Amino acid sequence: MLNADTQHSTFNIQHLPGGHMSLISPLALLGAAIVGPIIVAMYLLKLRREERPVSSTFLWRKMVRDVEANAPWQKLRRSLLLLLQLLLMLLLVLALARPFFQTQGISGRNLIIILDHSASMGAADEPTSRLEAAKAKATQLIDQLPDGGRATIIAAGGTMQVPAASTSDRRELRQAIGDIQLDNGGGSDLGQPLTLASALAAREEDSEVAIISDGNVSIPGDIRVPARVSYFPIGRDTENVAVSAISLQPGQNSQTLFVQVTNYGASAAARRLDIYLDGAIFNAYNLSLEPDAARGQSIVAEIPPQVRVVEARLDGADALAADDRAYAVSTLGDALNVRLISPGNRFLETGLALLPGIQVTKAISGTSTFTETATQIPVTIIDGRAPATLPPGNLLFIGPISSTDYFSVTGEIAFPSLRPIGGDDPILRNVSLSEVSVLKAARIVPGSWARVLVDSDGAPLLAVGERDGRRVAVLAFDLHNSDLPLQVAFPLLLSNLMSYLAPGSGAEASQLLPGQPLALQVDASVTEVRVTRPDGTLSSSRDGGVQIREGQAIYVDTDPLGVYTLEELRDGAVVASHRYAVNLFSPRESTIAAQRDLTVPQTSGAQSTISREREGRQELWRWLALAALVILVVEWLVYQRNGLAYLRQRWRQRRAAAR
Repeated sequence: MLNADTQHSTFNIQHLPGGHMSLISPLALLGAAIVGPIIVAMYLLKLRREERPVSSTFLWRKMVRDVEANAPWQKLRRSLLLLLQLLLMLLLVLALARPFFQTQGISGRNLIIILDHSASMGAADEPTSRLEAAKAKATQLIDQLPDGGRATIIAAGGTMQVPAASTSDRRELRQAIGDIQLDNGGGSDLGQPLTLASALAAREEDSEVAIISDGNVSIPGDIRVPARVSYFPIGRDTENVAVSAISLQPGQNSQTLFVQVTNYGASAAARRLDIYLDGAIFNAYNLSLEPDAARGQSIVAEIPPQVRVVEARLDGADALAADDRAYAVSTLGDALNVRLISPGNRFLETGLALLPGIQVTKAISGTSTFTETATQIPVTIIDGRAPATLPPGNLLFIGPISSTDYFSVTGEIAFPSLRPIGGDDPILRNVSLSEVSVLKAARIVPGSWARVLVDSDGAPLLAVGERDGRRVAVLAFDLHNSDLPLQVAFPLLLSNLMSYLAPGSGAEASQLLPGQPLALQVDASVTEVRVTRPDGTLSSSRDGGVQIREGQAIYVDTDPLGVYTLEELRDGAVVASHRYAVNLFSPRESTIAAQRDLTVPQTSGAQSTISREREGRQELWRWLALAALVILVVEWLVYQRNGLAYLRQRWRQRRAAAR
């Protein structure tokens, strides 16, 4: 049946399981009715003479002159050449008719594929992994592109990558898809990929966005995609148990190990947790885990002070292996020196004393001479009035009463309300400021170096940033003018600020998320910094793998999970060694149950992204054209069989003569 409402006429010729086959150009079938009879007629009209050796042509001259002996219409005989030529004609006509199957897929000419390569796509509930299944689906969508269609590949989850942009080269697109690797860090935020896809789709009509993922992603609600969005879910398993937290807190004569295991599946699970100390088995715990992602089962144990690395390992296997192991490294003996310039603040002194690994050096207000280097005392807390000459290292200002080189104080704010605007900034992690009351605060105007984490009606109350090679944080109110020291938020905020101002120091800083840069303050006398990765490979500041900038050693390639060792060298000799543990610890990635649909706002008003079978089109003309080429080669070989046989015989004769 012809469909006149579409750009190309289609013809439904056969119903098949799961779909049907149609023709884009059904009129091309008329070619068979025209060309077929011509080929047959040529065989009916063809003069058929048989070659026979004769002693003389004298008796044949009359027959040669006899026209009746050359009658055109003769009986059609069996001919392999005729069959091959008819088959070749049928294949070419079908290829011109462009048959296709309707499949679950895409139909736009400008395709934008967002392929999720976050940690959860490493689950092994699909053949090889979810990522490999997603890459196979992306390749299938590329094969469905119409002639002249273009595609863009966006790798989402972790660091966004665009390995192929608006190209019609299918080989380049397949190569770009095949090169995508798993990314453990950064989560599965689709905000940036969808923003880019929206910009690309807005520039060209007939665009379509395809999301290939397990659906464990975050999508901003304020985005509107100016194209149809199709979602292709990947993943079948829902059960997963993970080591969701681990920490190793130093004590006076021992260390305290805390491990949490969480069941992110829908059914109860029984697993064994093995604890290894410096590679040797220490203990095993049999766990019965209820399906509750909000509440895990915890293990607390005292371990010897000399232990350097602890590994928590879940025995057995589940779909996602990346979260079945976690590591903690000892920071016992690694103290962070903090200078406190204050007229006397019991709240601040008590809060610092509660933080493990913090050693406080006190200085009275008005001190203006500092002999220690930034390496010796990397952090200074200035409570109240700042000295005329600021000390070296990173700075935390609390309740400033006068301007400095980093900000201006222009007055006071009475009863300011605290409005956190830092989003998921690590400094505000687990910090609740909703019930904190402030009597008054300084009205500060920070420079362009700062980003505001807590705002109020009149001025920022907490700002952080970097300038002149140092990290700076400003808390605009005096602790005595608020009830913050009485809230649970105070020690948490103080701990997070110390982790920000002294990266690479303390138990908290020794735990990194995948992709989080490893940073450490190093002395100017250090000539080389070397990092040993979990797989044993080395990166050094000499080969550019480790960057040293403004007194800090920075290493960014922390996507692999495991323990990293950073060594400081002076003239080839190791003078200091530090360990860091990189663990997954992501509830969104550990929750592997695939979502059947996503809610993606589109300018058309649509919200759902369910891909229906009729949306895709798998054309077959390329395969038909290839089959026609094969038949053409076979037909030529059959037609030339006598000549080929003669050449073969001559070749054999020459070989025989050569012997």
